[in-house]
Amino acid sequence: MVNKMNSIFKPKKIRDFNPRGLNIFTFNAGFKKKDNDLLLIIFDKIINVCCVYSKTSTPSAPIIWDKKNNKGRAKALVVNAGNANAHTGKDGLKIINKYVKALTKKIKCKSDEVLVSSTGVIGEIFNPNLIISKVEKINSKNKNGLLAASKAIMTTDTFPKLSIKNINLDNQSFKIYGIAKGSGMIHPNMGTMLVYIFMECEASKKLMIRLLKNNLDNTFNSITVDSDTSTSDTLMMFSLGNKKINLNKKNFAILNNKMQDLMHDLSLQVIKDGEGLSKLIKVNIFNARTKNQAKKIAFSIANSPLVKTAIAGEDANWGRVIMAIGKTEEKINQNKIIVLFGNYIVCENGSISKKINISNLNRYMKNNTIDINVKLNLGKFSHTVYGNDLTHEYLKINADYRS
Repeated sequence: MVNKMNSIFKPKKIRDFNPRGLNIFTFNAGFKKKDNDLLLIIFDKIINVCCVYSKTSTPSAPIIWDKKNNKGRAKALVVNAGNANAHTGKDGLKIINKYVKALTKKIKCKSDEVLVSSTGVIGEIFNPNLIISKVEKINSKNKNGLLAASKAIMTTDTFPKLSIKNINLDNQSFKIYGIAKGSGMIHPNMGTMLVYIFMECEASKKLMIRLLKNNLDNTFNSITVDSDTSTSDTLMMFSLGNKKINLNKKNFAILNNKMQDLMHDLSLQVIKDGEGLSKLIKVNIFNARTKNQAKKIAFSIANSPLVKTAIAGEDANWGRVIMAIGKTEEKINQNKIIVLFGNYIVCENGSISKKINISNLNRYMKNNTIDINVKLNLGKFSHTVYGNDLTHEYLKINADYRS
């Protein structure tokens, strides 16, 4: 059985919220021995949705099913945790068809108005009756809030992840909010793990695509726990349509900034709950020749097992950072590179810095968050990637994941 330690970044208090325009139901369906593992969200009306999925070559059955069936409108969302329904062949799709049929009969909608997600162990078939039996128990008396929804989709997560932002446009107040799950198998290839974002305002699918395009790269596509991209990575954005807002250029800019805050908050919660972490690593690349170069080098550093273990050991081993830069095979001039841990310089002009202060460095490396700052001095582009260290606890969690 997986031993889950509490993250050092676990929030002391998590705010709950009872949303309008949708009904949340959570159950223990039997995918996990205890705790709720099934989330059903039923929208008051059929609404617009925009989805982004993993680019993996081995997608889960829910991703295949959603892509084939959904046309950008939604009445319901079904998410189970504990079984990924991935690499399950035609049987995996048949399972979805069965529980979706039961749900559409219960709530009177079409199958292409239902979206599904699964997360957990890969390669195991499950009985659709686990979900069907709970669909029959949907009623107005057992509705839940957003906190319960975020708890029901957890696997190795040590805390639920949710974020709520208030917006005022043209003297109308409304909220955007979201939930996410993710702790391991985190590496970007669209948006990472399972993320569900809801806007109380009315928005077209075209507008939601713009919001995702504007904000995905610097949030969910800039975090990494272990360089492994899940078979189930999914991000869905729903427009509940509770408020009709004139999303002109000015108002869209405000909404876009709030969406950036929301997605950044959720993505940081995911990385701060990385399996077994003891430190958060923030890799900042400056003065790169291109944005792609900055991002490639940032991920090379954040994903390096040698860098990650050095940070876990509170060792400012900057040589491993230089190694990680070099293995990208990017065209750089190593004599121009400047590396700092926090504000403390460690190397410049192609060798160790004469300004290096070991005692200050050693004190800095005891912090919970470590900034690795790299100045390439080649151009004007920069990028930031968030990662975490690699500890014995990560090995324990993933060695025992299925037991």
